[in-house]
Amino acid sequence: MLREAKDKFEKALQHLEDELKKVRTGRAHPSMLDGITVNAYETTMPLQQVGTIATPESQLLQVTPFDPNNIQAISNAIREDQSLGLNPVDDGRVIRIPIPPLTTERRQQIVKQLGSKSEEAMVRLRGVRHEYRDFVESAKKDKKMSEDDVTRFNNQLEELMQKSKTQIDTIIKAKENEILTV
Repeated sequence: MLREAKDKFEKALQHLEDELKKVRTGRAHPSMLDGITVNAYETTMPLQQVGTIATPESQLLQVTPFDPNNIQAISNAIREDQSLGLNPVDDGRVIRIPIPPLTTERRQQIVKQLGSKSEEAMVRLRGVRHEYRDFVESAKKDKKMSEDDVTRFNNQLEELMQKSKTQIDTIIKAKENEILTV
């Protein structure tokens, strides 16, 4: 049971790391466009399903659509995502997305976003902790676990929670340093 909780904690940490990959750091990275969905073929699809994303230069992303008819829809989807603040340019075959250098003000805004992502991860962890505490309490009421077992489990769960919180803080601090480094 503790192993299951640990797996869920690790999934929450992995989710945080995946979310942080989408955060702009001043360098082009294909994962910046992971959350983009495109209206193509009368349905909403992830960008990765309608084109390939490459980084030919450190300050440039390039999207090559599988079907040139979708080029305008892809450009619009990227432009409409205000959190990225990108302005794609297409030449009819490929879409080039220059990554402007980050201003100090924009860096501060991104650092604030990190705080909310950190809090989202903590909420996930608290949810897992709550779920397993409830499970253990019901097992105690049903006389399936002794008081000592419940206490031991709760202590181990709290220890896992603290380790995970420390990992979140470390991950966020590293990303913050990466963003604030000019």
